Amino acid sequence: MTTVKDIGEQGLLEKLQGFCPPGMIGDDAAVLFTSPEQFLVVTTDVLVDGVHFSDVTTSPEDAGWRAVAANLSDLAAMGAIPMGITIGLALPAEVMVSWVERLYQGITDCLHKYNTVIVGGDIVRSPVTSLAITAFGQVHPQRIIRRCAAQVGDAIVVTGVHGASHAGLQLLLHPELRHNLTDVEQRTLTTAHQRPQPRLDILPILWQIIASYSPSSHLPIAGMDSSDGLADAILQICRASGVGAIIESSQIPLPESFQHWLTPEQALEYALYGGEDFQLVLCLPEVIANQLVTTLGESAAIVGTITTGSQVFLQDKKQKKREKLQIFRGFQHFPH
Repeated sequence: MTTVKDIGEQGLLEKLQGFCPPGMIGDDAAVLFTSPEQFLVVTTDVLVDGVHFSDVTTSPEDAGWRAVAANLSDLAAMGAIPMGITIGLALPAEVMVSWVERLYQGITDCLHKYNTVIVGGDIVRSPVTSLAITAFGQVHPQRIIRRCAAQVGDAIVVTGVHGASHAGLQLLLHPELRHNLTDVEQRTLTTAHQRPQPRLDILPILWQIIASYSPSSHLPIAGMDSSDGLADAILQICRASGVGAIIESSQIPLPESFQHWLTPEQALEYALYGGEDFQLVLCLPEVIANQLVTTLGESAAIVGTITTGSQVFLQDKKQKKREKLQIFRGFQHFPH
């Protein structure tokens, strides 16, 4: 078996250039041309072996896919359309070349789905495998989605179910949990973790709906993705916008399998704090929110309302219970 050490940096680069468009690689930097009415959007995400992925839960192809999906989701959360990515790859010399090629196959599989390409990068030796991806996108100035744009009275929309990715991770780590799930339910949940789908498909639908209601005026939109958990996304939007919110727990869309697999308390915990669902959380005028949810279907939902003040409450109308939404319950790199 050939290792990275056997072929060296240049040999590995030569192999990986085959994953990029002809003529793109070779200079010190990538040149990306944008139109005068487009802003360039750049985001970077770093994944480390043993922290973000492992052989237990993700194949090399899945690790590559997830790395790209995380970055493309960040672009979607800004309203941007992806243009290309660069990759910073740190490897122990003993890593098999075949592992790296499989990693890049997963990367390109995800990129091809969203008409995006690798435009450059760097490789270094490291005691731990890590993957740093920088993604470039473009967005019209009036379509930028920001966390700080939420307005009192806005409806809070989520574009899909929450808790599925965390459930899939638990199944991969603890196979004994599978006994109450069908094979289809197991695959659905583990796929949600291993092959998340960045919601770039939402953007053209959203712009079309907004144009039908407000064709000539700029409508600020607040939002972000839920990669660090639904609770984290709502709290960060409210903090950045200087507003509060009320979230109705019964309106949060969950995987159907949760109904017979988890207790209501566990299901809510997974949805709010599990993370890595990569859905969009958007704050929109109610009429636009309703139209968006209707267009997207039953997996999307209005889960709450932006309010005055700074407190974010989670309520259950059926049980007539309200409590403050907790913060920093999701994954933290440096917990304290």
